[in-house]
Amino acid sequence: MTMYSTLRPLLFSLEPEAAHGLTLYALGVAQRSKLMRFVAQPPPENLPVRAFGIDFPNPVGLAAGLDKNGEHLDALGALGFGFLEIGTVTPRPQAGNPKPRMFRLPEHEAIINRMGFNNGGVDALVRNVERSTWRGVLGINIGKNKDTPNEHAANDYLACLERVYPLASYVTVNVSSPNTPGLRELQEGDSLQRLIASLMGAREKLAGQHGARKPMLLKIAPDLDDVQTDAIVSALAGSGIDGLICTNTTVDRTDITGALHANEQGGLSGKPLFEKSTAVLRGMAQRLDDRIPLVGVGGVLTGSDAADKISAGATLVQVYSGMIYRGPWLLTECVEEIRRQHGAAHVE
Repeated sequence: MTMYSTLRPLLFSLEPEAAHGLTLYALGVAQRSKLMRFVAQPPPENLPVRAFGIDFPNPVGLAAGLDKNGEHLDALGALGFGFLEIGTVTPRPQAGNPKPRMFRLPEHEAIINRMGFNNGGVDALVRNVERSTWRGVLGINIGKNKDTPNEHAANDYLACLERVYPLASYVTVNVSSPNTPGLRELQEGDSLQRLIASLMGAREKLAGQHGARKPMLLKIAPDLDDVQTDAIVSALAGSGIDGLICTNTTVDRTDITGALHANEQGGLSGKPLFEKSTAVLRGMAQRLDDRIPLVGVGGVLTGSDAADKISAGATLVQVYSGMIYRGPWLLTECVEEIRRQHGAAHVE
């Protein structure tokens, strides 16, 4: 039995957002006190992967959302992730949606959240990253403020891109959260094409200024039909996007019908998301035919889940909700199972 499995009943007795904050605080204390060995055992060996021109020590990363403001990089980095993604960050601070806005569904190993891009704004995130001593692969996930109309959304993404560019290993463009009204409209064909074109133009200027061309990834929703999926593939053709993250949370409640909190608004993550997100990943892998690397995220609660994402076409895997149900040991289990099933064939 791991320390986390012992502590989980206590954490689950707390309101979810409070438990989230307490867990991150405790990780920070453990890291600063040199006690992390009692909390987690990082993967014993690395499983190096190269994607987007970046060398990752292992293919399992932390998804955006857990550390929105980049306040806990040192503690999270000590767990042994191959990479960390922070955010989603917006140009201006915003409180997010009213509480309660996060709900556990333990019988389904799931979470519903409608956080609404609550964050301290891009300047606060930049200060936090600059203070951190962790030097691993860092993704920064950018979005728009809730009160910015879609016709001006590009300005918000551009403002964030400019501020985070020097600090990020890669930047993720989030157009797929279900918790900011109208945001998912930005992943539709013409809108997506215009947004990406604006960001790519800015990226080339920033690459010249900073002497480094940072990869840009797009994070898409799982709630796409074939027509919408094809439209995204068309928008990406020749766009310069370096990778695709499949997927964000779902608004579909089919697999949790009748459960407590099932009717709460927001994005569903955890085990019920696995099949839907993996189907989108597999579909994108078939359509894109290895033209860009894919990141598989959604419903990874076991090492086998992570290996299945690789089998479906992912080069990298991210976890979030699985960490809440399984704790830090999940990371090691995922790396070991990917090694067992895919081994050296996965190392580029």
